[in-house]
Amino acid sequence: MTIRDDCRTECARYLTRRWFLRECGVGLAGIALGTLRANESATARSGNPLAPRQSEFAAKAKRVIYLFHAGAPSQLELFDPKPELWKLDGTLPPAHLLEGYRAAFINPNSALLGPKYSFVSRGQCGMELSEMLPHTAKIVDDLCLIRSMHTEAVNHAPGQILMNTGAQQFGRPSFGAWTLYGLGSESDDLLGYVVLTSAKGTSGGASNYGCGFLPTSYGGIPFRGTGDPILYLSNPNGFDNETQRASLDSLRRLNELALADAGDPEIAGRIQSYETAFRLQSSAPELMDLAGETKDVLEQYGIKDANESSYARNCLLARRLIERGVRFVQLFHEAWDQHGNLTNGVKRNCEKTDQPSAALVQDLKQRGLLDDTLVIWGGEFGRTPMVQGTNDGRDHHNRCFSIWLAGGGVRAGHVHGETDTFGFNIAHDPIHVHDLNATLLHLLGLDHTRLTHRFQGRDFRLTDVHGRVVRDLLA
Repeated sequence: MTIRDDCRTECARYLTRRWFLRECGVGLAGIALGTLRANESATARSGNPLAPRQSEFAAKAKRVIYLFHAGAPSQLELFDPKPELWKLDGTLPPAHLLEGYRAAFINPNSALLGPKYSFVSRGQCGMELSEMLPHTAKIVDDLCLIRSMHTEAVNHAPGQILMNTGAQQFGRPSFGAWTLYGLGSESDDLLGYVVLTSAKGTSGGASNYGCGFLPTSYGGIPFRGTGDPILYLSNPNGFDNETQRASLDSLRRLNELALADAGDPEIAGRIQSYETAFRLQSSAPELMDLAGETKDVLEQYGIKDANESSYARNCLLARRLIERGVRFVQLFHEAWDQHGNLTNGVKRNCEKTDQPSAALVQDLKQRGLLDDTLVIWGGEFGRTPMVQGTNDGRDHHNRCFSIWLAGGGVRAGHVHGETDTFGFNIAHDPIHVHDLNATLLHLLGLDHTRLTHRFQGRDFRLTDVHGRVVRDLLA
């Protein structure tokens, strides 16, 4: 071995990666830490990345319940009355309407399809809703109905991911993850971001509620409807709480040494996740047990079997979760993709979701929680005014669709935007997905242009480089 080889060996011994990161303060961990907000860094040092944090300015909403109806509910059967479209049923759309238009599946020059259900003026505000929404009709004076949403996505997976993450590509943090990143969680015994599902699984999958490039602590965690809320939550036979606590304490000490040495915020998240999982073993089963709810409450939500997983049960669980300090609860119900059997499909879905959705808003209001809880109801896009199939289906339509908001500082009893005679284009006051997300963050006291995270050399945000706060939606 030469003297040069000896020198290389000796230098390698001291110039290790860990030494370099510790002594020079650079590298990926240092860069990542440098981009976190000051209070985020303080939180990471304390070992709890989910500790509650102050919003940037006075917030109207403290928490979110997002009722995501995947599959694209037909606005023409539910929220956007088009009497003229009913009169034009069976005729071809005007040629100028289809210029430059591409549908997902149908020939755009298909016959127009009139709405399958009638609309009725409801509440003191006079909001027109479908006859299929008799329970939602009772809460219209608390709703802000948007009839002028639009998006670029024309298929389910990219549409769902765009609505939830602000991009059609996989790998971006979800709205819920950004909310936790900005505000933390107020729950000591439960997760900050909980996901509940009913009907079929979403096309976008876990990307709809993932953390993307944010630390894993901020991602949504699915709760199961039956059995352990989270897989492997229960201890195996012969492993009691005392043994588990001793094991976790030893593991925590090792992780704290690693955190002090490397300064990696992922390690702080790992410490917190172990502690949260331990507390979940008692808090999660108690949460899922509806035995303490009165018969009147169960009937209000339309729950026939308190132990059976359903959209109705998930709506009640959402209220129980936010009562226990969970920051963000998201329900996914994918059953609205009516390319055919539109009449029966919409009726069946409304029978399962109308009463629980309205009951949730009523229950929150009765308990004094609606004022600072933001409730969102919507899907990934809308449906075409042209028919698909014979006379009972609609294709995907991204040019206009409807959603509603309630509580959390939104303008109640208000309808925003309008579509044209055919329900094909927006006539005025359009709202893009980025505008919606900018407004939702604003209600949470967060500036969408300042809530950023540096990744791969640039700052990312939920609204990317777009978005505006829609003041007309604010109370």
